[in-house]
Amino acid sequence: MSENESFTKKVSMDKKYYEEYYHLERNHWFFTARLNILESQIKKHISRNPGKVLNILNIGVATGATSQMLDKYGTVTSLEYDKDCCQLLEEKTGIKALNASILELPFEENSFDLICCFDVIEHIEDDQTGVNEMLRVCRENGHVFVTVPAFMFLWSHHDEINHHFRRYTRKNLLKLFETLPLKVVFNSYFNFFLFFPIALFRLTISKLLAKKQSDSTGSDFEIMGKSGMINSIFYKIFNAENPILKSGLSLPVGVSLMAIVKKLQK
Repeated sequence: MSENESFTKKVSMDKKYYEEYYHLERNHWFFTARLNILESQIKKHISRNPGKVLNILNIGVATGATSQMLDKYGTVTSLEYDKDCCQLLEEKTGIKALNASILELPFEENSFDLICCFDVIEHIEDDQTGVNEMLRVCRENGHVFVTVPAFMFLWSHHDEINHHFRRYTRKNLLKLFETLPLKVVFNSYFNFFLFFPIALFRLTISKLLAKKQSDSTGSDFEIMGKSGMINSIFYKIFNAENPILKSGLSLPVGVSLMAIVKKLQK
């Protein structure tokens, strides 16, 4: 099997999952609170000049919630590898995503002020090439903003359903950005307050549920959030981290991990 064929097999999600994902991105506690956190970080570290219109590349746009948020801050180019997702995205939102791979970004060097890659590189076997490509198309003094799932001991059926290759620690994520002169503007774990209950769920209950036959995908997103009350409670808990992260405090653990880096002039 060629590298491209392997990449296709691993990255392409089931069409059914994308249908679920569209609703999850707009209603599920994880995605709605995460979107608030991501936007706060962009406001704090990247979009400080209200008059400047950023040229933004959003990689792995999925069903478009992050591109719709980023549209407030500049001109957004949405890129998505999966053709079915691109089609669903246009049908649901009108966003015409470029169908291309992070491993070969179809742009010239120094093309974008901001490159966002939210929960994408864990889907790629050769994550270093993906990061190198982002840095290549990022302008000098521009930013790359990445989020990933954290800690391999949290690996579960959720990761298998989402075709992940790995989960990250702070050390091995930042190591990917050592290829060029860069400044790490901010990095932190997040989804901190729910870290221990989610870890317990991942290590026990989710493994039992994964063995059962179900009409659902079996993703944690689909399981943890069906109840409106639980969804509301978890949103408030997760979203409570936003003021902490906005203050510049880096959290010591979390279910997820973020890094914002600035590409320096050579």
